[in-house]
Amino acid sequence: MSRIGRKAVDIVKGASIEVKGTDIIVKGPKGELHAKLMPGINVEIDNAQVKVSRTNEEKQTRAWHGMTRALIANMITGVTTGFQKTMEIVGVGWRAALQGKKLVLNLGYSHPIEFTPPAGIEIVVENPIKFHVKGIDKELVGQTCALIKEFRPPEPYHGKGIKFENEYILRKAGKTGAK
Repeated sequence: MSRIGRKAVDIVKGASIEVKGTDIIVKGPKGELHAKLMPGINVEIDNAQVKVSRTNEEKQTRAWHGMTRALIANMITGVTTGFQKTMEIVGVGWRAALQGKKLVLNLGYSHPIEFTPPAGIEIVVENPIKFHVKGIDKELVGQTCALIKEFRPPEPYHGKGIKFENEYILRKAGKTGAK
């Protein structure tokens, strides 16, 4: 049995969960999230806990068991506290700014890059080289960060690029030159 799937998820005060057919709906003070229930997975709500179980021992159902429990836990955390990732820009003259809801990035190209965040995502610029991506959906926050990071991924020779706050970039030595 899945170690993660076996654990019950506590429903935090202020959050409510409802199962309608194959849909799971989690509501909280920050918003509402929906997810589809995979075949072979059952969700039971007892008092202030959610328990996930499976109906058979097929390989795919066992994989979905732990994943479904983790998704429900992330949905409850998202609608109550939300998720945030902090990103940094490393490079001389490179910076980020907000114009309305658009993130404008100057990353050494001949033109600035305008990024419009998807619905449900908020971007807050702390200073020109540091910004936060916030939202209630953990997957959407991570995907948005990945899309922003694609504009200038961190490179191993000079360490320049867009990276997560505590991300370590493995550096390479480069050419040593003629002796």
